Amino acid sequence: MTTFTRNQLGALGEQLAVDHLTALGLRIVARNWRCRYGELDVIAAGPDRTVVFVEVKTRTGDRFGGWEQAVTPAKVRRIRRLAGLWLAEQDRSWAVVRIDVIGVRIGRQRTPELTHLRGVG
Repeated sequence: MTTFTRNQLGALGEQLAVDHLTALGLRIVARNWRCRYGELDVIAAGPDRTVVFVEVKTRTGDRFGGWEQAVTPAKVRRIRRLAGLWLAEQDRSWAVVRIDVIGVRIGRQRTPELTHLRGVG
């Protein structure tokens, strides 16, 4: 089995999430958007003026809890704050703003397992 560094694992999970979002018909607006308060993993836009802020959690196992436990209420608040800062920089308005979490589990099955939770915050 291939072993990955943390950064490689995160990058692989993020690419799988981007491929998934694109397959759903979303357009990727930004990846790894950073400001002084933190980072947003993926920002995607839908054809119906929806903007989706996506937190990607990649895991190889449940040793530290699954990815579900990694997205705490505090983490959702931080994503909301960052989303607000990103939105303030934009020159267009959005009809719908949503926060999603995509969990990617690599290594348990031959192909990665992907779970997409919509509207977590």
